Parts: sequence; structure tokens; C-alpha cells
Amino acid sequence: MTNIEPATDDRLLTDDDLGFLRRPLHGFLSTASGPVPAQPRPVWFEVTADGTVELFTEPESLKIRRLRRDARASLVVAAPVGERERWVSIAGTVTVESDGAHELAARLAERYWDLDDPDRVRDLEAILSDDQLRLVIRPDEVRRYSF
Repeated sequence: MTNIEPATDDRLLTDDDLGFLRRPLHGFLSTASGPVPAQPRPVWFEVTADGTVELFTEPESLKIRRLRRDARASLVVAAPVGERERWVSIAGTVTVESDGAHELAARLAERYWDLDDPDRVRDLEAILSDDQLRLVIRPDEVRRYSF
């Protein structure tokens, strides 16, 4: 039996979506790339109170090069193995912001890593020592599925 949750506006995340997306799950980001097939990449992400999704990346990454050509992207987040099947997909326009990326990276590191581990602390220091950009996805379409 499938359950695709109806939404009154398919551009908005439901409270149930927000609860799911606030868990430390990996998202899979795909950028629009014309005739080239999408090549999703696992990413850390944060959903904001206003329903946007943020992530960070290095200024010279393939994501940035593709987004400069076409600002559309999608993020799919799925429940891990062992849980009931569930996913949320967010597609929309991405803006590239020069501020806030290091703060976002630090928050996400706390969410995804055990920062009592000295190796992870060094990993975070390496991320924070590099230039980073903040990507903001504004949903144009939200789809969800649960089983």
C-alpha cells in the first residue's frame, strides 16, 4: 500500500517533511545539465524555517559550474535501510550565496559527525579553512512517498 501525501501547495514542505528532513540524513543533489544525464551526489543539507534547503560547496566545484549555467537542481532524501520506505524530493531554483557557508558547514558537522572525535575536528577545520559557498534551493515542486 503506498501513501503519497497530498499537499495543498506542491511547493511547500509539510510539517511531516520538515521533521524528516531535520534528521541527519544524506540528500542526493542533482543539477540540471542539459543533455548530460544527472549525476547525483550525496550532500549534507539543512532545511530552514522558511522551507528553503541549504548546503555548501567549494567555489570551483562541478556543482557551481553547472548551476552557473542552469540554476535548477533537485534534492532527494530517503529513509535509511531498516526503516519503512520513504523519500522527499525537492526541485527548484538555486541561488549561490557568498555568505554563511562556514557557519552552515559548522552546524552540519555537528549534526552529521561526532565532534568529540579529533579526526572529525581536523576534517571540519580543513573545510572551514577553504573558501565555501552556500547554495539555497527554493522549492518549485515537492514530492513525497512513504510505504
